[in-house]
Amino acid sequence: MDTLDQLVSSAVSDFAAATESARLEDAKARYLGKEGALTVLLKGLGKLPADERKVAGAAINLAKERIESALVARREALKNAQLETQLAAEALDVTLPGRGMPRGSLHPVTRSLERIEALFRSIGFEVADGPEIETDWHNFTALNTPENHPARSMHDTFYLRDEEGRVAEDVLLRTHTSPVQIRTMLAHAERHKHLDRLPELRVICPGRVYRVDSDATHSPMFHQVEGLWIGEQVSFADLKGVVADFLRRFFESDDLKVRFRPSFFPFTEPSAEIDVAFMSGPLEGRWLEIAGCGMVHPNVLRFGGFDPEKYTGFAFGMGPDRLTMLRYSIPDLRLFFEGDLRFLSQFH
Repeated sequence: MDTLDQLVSSAVSDFAAATESARLEDAKARYLGKEGALTVLLKGLGKLPADERKVAGAAINLAKERIESALVARREALKNAQLETQLAAEALDVTLPGRGMPRGSLHPVTRSLERIEALFRSIGFEVADGPEIETDWHNFTALNTPENHPARSMHDTFYLRDEEGRVAEDVLLRTHTSPVQIRTMLAHAERHKHLDRLPELRVICPGRVYRVDSDATHSPMFHQVEGLWIGEQVSFADLKGVVADFLRRFFESDDLKVRFRPSFFPFTEPSAEIDVAFMSGPLEGRWLEIAGCGMVHPNVLRFGGFDPEKYTGFAFGMGPDRLTMLRYSIPDLRLFFEGDLRFLSQFH
């Protein structure tokens, strides 16, 4: 019995000395493991006489219970001590003011798009929208783009695949927002087909477009805003007045010079590139191409449901991403799409 009391006392002492769970489990093995001191005593019961075996067995089991109870208590103590240490390390001062959520802001391109829409709405233009997945007819054919035009090639256009994985050459990601003009023209002509004269149509078509291109000034996905004004007396002079007024208001500069340079687009005739010259700031003295424009080609009017003998119109297309770069002096288009908060936080 004295031996068992000493064994229990030794076990309790070893458990108390263990400051880590691993050391406690090592101490447990010395007493309760397969080769532990108490296990050896239990194995030796078979060698005792029957009358002694019963008494010794009861005493050993009692000692085992005392050791297991001390083990459980020490495990719980170590667990509580670990929790206290963790809580102390992670303590919070609840009296401090809350951090709050950081203030968000609109993306710079979104700010430009909203500004563009507001400026054109102020002179009577409506905002039209359309699908980003387009048909070849709306994206090219109805815009008087010939079959052999480079823009139709796989090098410039994202064509989609059918269910069998084959390229569907009549379904694509739109390369410009001009298809929205065609859809709007057709809907306008259909809506007013009962009238002898179609009302004027004035819309801008902002949205995302897609082309196979990527560098500091180009992105596979970018934005466009295209404008359209069709009526009975619409002229190139109207085009020049609308675009020049918009650019001066957008850049908030009365000194902004605007020029129209002859060019070619299959959907307009005559066509022009629009350049602006900055009179101050980091771009002072430079002419920069801003947009393309022209009088709507008779074939496009015809595809859109308008009689080219009665109606004329102008169209233009500009890149709000490029306008945003110029307005905020941003050198690399890719910054718009990287999601870097250090960059975006400048536009609160």
